Amino acid sequence: MRAAAWSHTSGGHRNPRNTRLPDAVPLLEVESLARSFGGLKAVDSVSFRLDGAPIAGLIGPNGAGKTTLFNLLAGALRPEAGRIRLQGRDVTGLSPTSRLAAGIGRTFQIPRPFPAMTVLENALVGGQGQHGERFWAAWTAPGRVAREERALRERAMAWLRFLDLDGLADAPARVLSGGQRKLLELARVLVAGPRLILLDEPGAGVNPALLAKIVAKLRELNAQGYAFLVIEHNLDLVMEACAPILVMAGGRLILEGDAAAVRADPRVADAWLGRVAA
Repeated sequence: MRAAAWSHTSGGHRNPRNTRLPDAVPLLEVESLARSFGGLKAVDSVSFRLDGAPIAGLIGPNGAGKTTLFNLLAGALRPEAGRIRLQGRDVTGLSPTSRLAAGIGRTFQIPRPFPAMTVLENALVGGQGQHGERFWAAWTAPGRVAREERALRERAMAWLRFLDLDGLADAPARVLSGGQRKLLELARVLVAGPRLILLDEPGAGVNPALLAKIVAKLRELNAQGYAFLVIEHNLDLVMEACAPILVMAGGRLILEGDAAAVRADPRVADAWLGRVAA
């Protein structure tokens, strides 16, 4: 499914992929996904589906398989078994670049922007399918290349404004704090126009004030149709902001439910205490 034209109006940022799907078509469907490293089953026959445009949480103790699952969803790893479908399309065999074009973007726990490049230049990296990426385009279609570059720059600046980074647009990315780097990475992903964004620990190493801003921005984006799957160790944040919540332990998905169900299920406490059966 190709993205429609991106649009920004005074009323906010509209998700280009936010078209209404038939009720029977989930946003994301994961079926019996598996990946091993040696004899360790890092992801062991995991199945779930996300409907609509949720802010879903993914929690579990260290070593539960959360990051491996993210790598499988984003295309950084190939599964040994199972399927991944986005809006009904099988994306299991797609590369990370093709997965992003299809509508799955991701951030990382430790953002690593290009430090010598400006904040704006880092955001521009998220641009997809630019005609100027073709070797001869600058000579054969200079007008089109220039128009696309202007539009990409405007889009990137719009997202920097949205995330309160526009005042630093011309500064080198190395001057940003850890929390600002997380916002910059989110801006870069948003420039690509995904339907589903995988967020890896947005709260890690972020001061409470900036974390509150990040959560507020996620909620605003979610109201505009962007969906999120969030790995996060700050359980208070997950319980407050995420639904549904997926709980992993030992490579398996042991529970899926709302905050009340997660709090009440003894398997969740067992997972953190290391008593989940292999």
